[in-house]
Amino acid sequence: MTDRKQELAAVAAKLNIGGYVRHVLLCTGPNCCTPEEGLAAWEELKQQIKDAHLSTGENACYRTKVGCLRICLHGPTMLVYPEGTWYHGMTKDRIPRFVREHLVEGKPIEEWIFARNPLAEK
Repeated sequence: MTDRKQELAAVAAKLNIGGYVRHVLLCTGPNCCTPEEGLAAWEELKQQIKDAHLSTGENACYRTKVGCLRICLHGPTMLVYPEGTWYHGMTKDRIPRFVREHLVEGKPIEEWIFARNPLAEK
């Protein structure tokens, strides 16, 4: 293995890549919401995932902040894989309920979902 691959593999292992059951992508604007609103939601998402101990375990969740999910209205926009649920209006105030219901209990919040695109099963 090359040095580059070894370095990347070490970082991936440290981040528990391969141990997650969900990946949450949150758009932080500036087109679907203000950058301030998006970053506030992002900070709340990070804290709620940490507080719920979702870095490892059966509900382990990875999170990624993105600049655009191309749905440029009614944001912040959020996408959760592998189920492929697209959420609108994911402000700081909505994040605790989202983490509790969707990530911990496995119950997507239907009234906030506007589209679905699940990943294909093997």
